Amino acid sequence: MPRGAPKNNHNHRIHGLSHTRIDNIYKTMLARCYKPTHNRYKYYGAKGVAVCDEWLCDKTKFFEWAFNNGYREDLTIDRINVNGNYEPSNCRWATYKEQNNNKTNNRRVTN
Repeated sequence: MPRGAPKNNHNHRIHGLSHTRIDNIYKTMLARCYKPTHNRYKYYGAKGVAVCDEWLCDKTKFFEWAFNNGYREDLTIDRINVNGNYEPSNCRWATYKEQNNNKTNNRRVTN
């Protein structure tokens, strides 16, 4: 959990999605960005990738966005701009194949 981020236990209890896949996606997204001991932190938080304040402060806002923007059990969250933050305008739901094609190491450098 990010330092200084509000602990929103009330929302955690009332949204009814605790311990679900979408809840795990949310928690993992936060860990990648804010938990230096997470095994993927070096690719996210250490490079400055963050979660928008709206989602960071209220996970129900993330859930609302997810369900209104194509979330399905077989899709993963994907940042359109791999150097950008997790925020509504930069995220989408993608297949594993689509996400693998959107990695930093798959981009060609042009001069």
